[in-house]
Amino acid sequence: MQDVTDELYETMKRRDTNFDGQLYIGIVSTGIVCFPSCRSRLPNRENVRVFPGLDEALRAGFRPCKRCKPDNPKQMSPDAEIANRVLEILTSRYQEALTLQELADELNVSPYHLQRTFKRFTGHSPAGGLRRIRMQRAQDYLRTTADSVGAIALRVGYESASHFSATFRKEFGICPHDYRSSLRPDQARP
Repeated sequence: MQDVTDELYETMKRRDTNFDGQLYIGIVSTGIVCFPSCRSRLPNRENVRVFPGLDEALRAGFRPCKRCKPDNPKQMSPDAEIANRVLEILTSRYQEALTLQELADELNVSPYHLQRTFKRFTGHSPAGGLRRIRMQRAQDYLRTTADSVGAIALRVGYESASHFSATFRKEFGICPHDYRSSLRPDQARP
């Protein structure tokens, strides 16, 4: 059993999934063990016990929550499934000019629900998620290819090199050309 850190308790407040499956939360007042992201009412901090595994919590006398079902981690909540599906779409189609409405239509939910749900599970909007994925891919291309910045911009879904460069600089604090130049020889393309 571990202490409840400030970071973990804040994660519980936000219903963030970062610690799900890594830590389990036993609630002394109810005798229930949950994922940290469980949507049940937030327990008082002094009633929380942290376990590194579900088995430890069960041995300590806690029973699995019927809402977040930590004993059946493969079964995701409907909201978690929406967030995961959006991530899959963004990751596989990051080159496209995806809009919130298109994502919502594809998943058969309202744009407002999709935006709110995705942000609750990931900490950022779908547009922010798309930008992050594009920037990660751009870093990979800058490291592993000799393509021009303009070609990489098009490859990761930007219509102009200037918009791509401005976004890259905002994200990493350095322009793409300088990023490529700063790589050590063992990090750079072959």
